[in-house]
Amino acid sequence: MDRAVVAVVGSANMDLVAKAAVLPKPGETVLGDEFATIPGGKGANQAIAAARAGATTRLLGAIGSDAFGVTLKARIDAAGVDTGLVRVVYGASGVALITVDAAGENTIVVTPGANGSFTDLREPERAALAGADVMVAQLEIPVATVTAAAVAARAAGTRVVLNAAPARSLPTELLDAVDLLVVNETEAEAISGERRPEPLLAMVPRVVLTLGAAGAWYVDRDGASVRVPGLRVTTVDSTAAGDAFTGALAVAWAEGREIVEAVGWACAAGAACVRKLGASTALPTRAEIDELFQSSSS
Repeated sequence: MDRAVVAVVGSANMDLVAKAAVLPKPGETVLGDEFATIPGGKGANQAIAAARAGATTRLLGAIGSDAFGVTLKARIDAAGVDTGLVRVVYGASGVALITVDAAGENTIVVTPGANGSFTDLREPERAALAGADVMVAQLEIPVATVTAAAVAARAAGTRVVLNAAPARSLPTELLDAVDLLVVNETEAEAISGERRPEPLLAMVPRVVLTLGAAGAWYVDRDGASVRVPGLRVTTVDSTAAGDAFTGALAVAWAEGREIVEAVGWACAAGAACVRKLGASTALPTRAEIDELFQSSSS
């Protein structure tokens, strides 16, 4: 079988990760246990997740001309993602400040940097979208660019997966181009006013509502409503779990798997991810996803 082709349109950030016993309250200083500088950003994370899950993956986005940008490109390349169309713009790369507590919960502050400069779509990028089986996007770059990419991909016959994070309301033009919407409860509420997936079917044909350790809930306009259970694992860091889920889901769907099976495989990817510290460094390989998925099915 030929490898699935996934094009990811999104952000690339340098994650500055501090781990401590507890998360600081406003105005409080706590002592940390570990610190790491790790490539991240939802676009880069989902591209790396898709590559590790077995797809031929290309990232469309922008990085800065600073030292973080150099490191980002090198690390994303090393993960097996094609970065030939990632733009390098003068100035700072995107940065995320992340704190993680002993239970794996986190807080994140993102400064977009170069990601905010990705305000148009060029012909080579349109060609990359047309050549993919599935396009994946998030909302850490300008929404107008996400919309243009989704419309271009849909017109070319490429299926569009939108992970609507960070949470915000979305333009109708973008929603009309989406084949599969992936949201958590907070994001669902930001779009439809409810923390359930069914109201979103008025806007898109298929929805996956992620439920953290509880798994995911898939619904579509054909009447399907399936709750896929989560997998029991020891959580170390939940930072990139949603990105692992979305990247793996895109790969499984691009490979032609039945959608509920694809959601189950994506749940295994999310569970495999939370067992490790970090964002891109925690994203699981195909073998790791398969092992957990098979154990949950036996």
